[in-house]
Amino acid sequence: MSVLSFQNIVMIPFTICSVIMFQGCDSDVTCKNDSGHDVDWFILYKLPAGLSYYYMDESTSGWRLSAKQIDSVTGALGNTLKPLLDFYDKKTEGFGYMLYNDQPSNKEIPAPFTFGHSKGVVLLNRMGGVWLSHSTPRFPNYLSKVFWPNTAYVNAHTFMCVTYPYEQFIQIGIQLRYIRAYSFDSYLPRNFDNNLRCVSLHGCSPRRPPWFSVMTLTSTSGRNFSSFAKYTRFGDLYYGLIVNKALQNLHVKSWEKMRQPLLSNCNHYVDNVKMLKSTRRTHFTFTQDHSEWSVTEDGSWTCIADMNIVRSRMTRGGGSICTDDPVVGKAFFRLIPDSGYE
Repeated sequence: MSVLSFQNIVMIPFTICSVIMFQGCDSDVTCKNDSGHDVDWFILYKLPAGLSYYYMDESTSGWRLSAKQIDSVTGALGNTLKPLLDFYDKKTEGFGYMLYNDQPSNKEIPAPFTFGHSKGVVLLNRMGGVWLSHSTPRFPNYLSKVFWPNTAYVNAHTFMCVTYPYEQFIQIGIQLRYIRAYSFDSYLPRNFDNNLRCVSLHGCSPRRPPWFSVMTLTSTSGRNFSSFAKYTRFGDLYYGLIVNKALQNLHVKSWEKMRQPLLSNCNHYVDNVKMLKSTRRTHFTFTQDHSEWSVTEDGSWTCIADMNIVRSRMTRGGGSICTDDPVVGKAFFRLIPDSGYE
């Protein structure tokens, strides 16, 4: 082998590494755990009256009390949001994001009722990204590296993050159209999916029935999640969509510090959760808990939503991400007193 040929062979991996370095590590937009490692998905449950939270992913076998606080830049949320926080400084090429919230952090008043009662974060590049659904008003803080809002200390909140390949964001964009998510901050390059771009510009809504969309979304690791999205004209998310998929008794936890909560209805297999217990044996009521989730009695179906089970939400868009992981289901069902699980 000639010296020139050997030099060419040596230069090939160096060139590839240089390209990857200057592209800014495209594969790095993923859900992260408390240690900063990539995970396919995670669920957080922030506890009332403080910043402590329970953490769960496929490696924890249920809830684990985090040693971090939820506003920490080195916790699961901070690690996951790092590409966004870095973008504020260096405008990473090929990166895009959309932040949506019916109570946006850059406005004093809520979004118009023509938009969905929904909250979430989309971060992605052309390799893939994350869809982070949550229940926290004014999250994250607008254009700030201090991402946790000072209004979100008192109540409990839930977060669900899933890492998806880029192609799935075409479907996610469609779901957000049905929800009619209120985008309050975004940057999406022109070569990104048009559905996401349209939602970010407040220009998208369904034009004809059906006024709902149910899709299977597949994570980067191949796990399936069910996405439910409903437009303003559909009705209730839980009675009308999720319970038809669950086909069994559904326990729903939502924010009921509002007028006209929907009553529990045995005929429709929907029950409102009024009291919760943490794994520290302490109890708290729905008035301290701004999370929105539902679980079947056998733990075979769990949904993390951004919509309450109240009459006023029947005329607004909203959605839910559901998993059939029994470990997740039992972890949530154990939070219900007298559930039979310890």
